[in-house]
Amino acid sequence: MWQIRPGLEAVKSYHVPDVAWPVKLDANERAEDLPPSVKSALGERLAAVAANRYPEIGQHTLKAALADGLGLTPENIALGNGSSELLAAICRVFGGPGRKIVYPNPSFSMYPIYALLADSQPVTVELDAGFVLAPEKILTVARQEQASLIVISNPNNPTGGMLSTKAVERIVAGADCPVVLDEAYGDFAGQSAFKLLGKYPNLVIARTFSKAYGLAAARVGYIMAGKEIIALVGKMLLPYHLNAFSLAAALVAWELRAEFAPGIAGTVAERERLAAALAAMPTIEVFPSAANFLLIRCGQAKELAAYLAGQGIGVRDFTAAPRLAGCLRVTVGAATENDAFLAATGKFFEI
Repeated sequence: MWQIRPGLEAVKSYHVPDVAWPVKLDANERAEDLPPSVKSALGERLAAVAANRYPEIGQHTLKAALADGLGLTPENIALGNGSSELLAAICRVFGGPGRKIVYPNPSFSMYPIYALLADSQPVTVELDAGFVLAPEKILTVARQEQASLIVISNPNNPTGGMLSTKAVERIVAGADCPVVLDEAYGDFAGQSAFKLLGKYPNLVIARTFSKAYGLAAARVGYIMAGKEIIALVGKMLLPYHLNAFSLAAALVAWELRAEFAPGIAGTVAERERLAAALAAMPTIEVFPSAANFLLIRCGQAKELAAYLAGQGIGVRDFTAAPRLAGCLRVTVGAATENDAFLAATGKFFEI
């Protein structure tokens, strides 16, 4: 009989349908290819990578570039395969048998998996009506449970809601444990808790190149925190865990980050247009979003998702998720994609 790790049977694999939709609005990716100037620079940089050599084991070049642009030191930054690898590592650093990791619900479905893989107990804090997180509520639960870690997605995935910087500071200041703020979608929000880093040593901010910077294929993320936490996270990461091609791609994107500003602004404008058009449909409830997606609730949501799929339009079906009955998540795509989605949705409801 094989000896399988205890508790692994309780862990659910992360799974989404891997479909090449003609209109792909299910994964919160950048809707368009990289800006031409970035694409050109990326090709040159990748061609110069020595594929026969290991990547920088300390990832010094990208860390230094990020630190210089952010006003930090390289010792305040850790890099990972997407922010996901780093969030899992943080859970292992502060988790362990008998420890509890607190996070809101509904939120990113991987948080409880990260907790379980860290031999920790996931503890949820229910969002209030309208999917709003009350700072005092999560602080109360964290104290009652003697939590070793709090994880918050801001903007929240999949609801799109955004905590104000004041609310974030209330949580970080009142917590007796580290607080991870997952800002994967922060570029679309026009707001970040970055300025709180120097004030609160228990704050960790996670970001990614997968969304606004259009490098989902490269899988590069980073966290910012005090040197002590960064050093602890480093102990959880394998040697050479980030490949040289991904490091080169992220460096190009960071150096040319100003080139992405028009695309980000365009996504925000399309988000507001899409939200207004959906809200005008009497059958649909649209939740406020500060991200590059919208959560909607409607009757026949599952049937709508199936109908859209038949039209070659992929959206994320959350109807079976706790507290998300009747909900679909729709990525803000290019204008033509959004138009196709709106036309198909209107036709489904015969509007």
